[in-house]
Amino acid sequence: MKSMGFIGGGRVTKILLNGFKKAGMTLNNVVVYDTNSDTLKELKKEFPEIETVSDDNRLVASQDMAFLAVHPPAMASILEEIKSYLNPDSVVISLAPKPKIEQISSLLGGFTRIVRMIPNAPSIINEGYNPITFAPEINASLKKEILDLFNVLGVTPEVDENKLEAYAVLTAMGPTYFWFQFNELLHLGRSFGLEDTEIKDSLWNMISGAALAFFQSELNPEEVIDLVPVKPMADEEENIKTAYHARLGAMFQQLKE
Repeated sequence: MKSMGFIGGGRVTKILLNGFKKAGMTLNNVVVYDTNSDTLKELKKEFPEIETVSDDNRLVASQDMAFLAVHPPAMASILEEIKSYLNPDSVVISLAPKPKIEQISSLLGGFTRIVRMIPNAPSIINEGYNPITFAPEINASLKKEILDLFNVLGVTPEVDENKLEAYAVLTAMGPTYFWFQFNELLHLGRSFGLEDTEIKDSLWNMISGAALAFFQSELNPEEVIDLVPVKPMADEEENIKTAYHARLGAMFQQLKE
């Protein structure tokens, strides 16, 4: 196992550590840096084998793999802080939707062993979809090693860097478009008198079956949508579509800037 350092101990780091642990990986080669001591305490409670630091990120930066799990606005200052602590053989892995590899390299003073991945929350149960892009300097052997690591989290397609913003909107944020609706159906099922086991079993099969019918049947989208004649939410559909285009279109443009 390569040693791993995470700069930022928030949601993304927690998702990946859970995925690695669920896959049977040991985490005693992991160190996490965060300025929030409460965040580190919670991580340490869940993953007692990891090392945590709150006052200096040089230890994290010097690991074999240095993960950048911070929001884009904080990226420039973090890269400036760690550039002198990176080992020549280290790999920097950005988990943020921006900046691009070329910008990261510039902020790191010319360091080129850089990877970008758009993490997906279902990675927490090894069912993620995590698009990845490699700098040209990442050779085939190292690329395979990195993909072997991430493939335990789910699917890791190698994609063009210029498409990562689109994946950030569609896959990284995608679960949030549906999870609250799943939760509302769960509450409604209870109010209708169903037991939780009945609701979860029925919703799981309905949701997975609906996705399969939409993407894997020989019908076009309009034909799939027309399979069910009664549509209780029909009056709200246009509002929902408008919100999708307005909110997600704006988010995509913001990431592209």
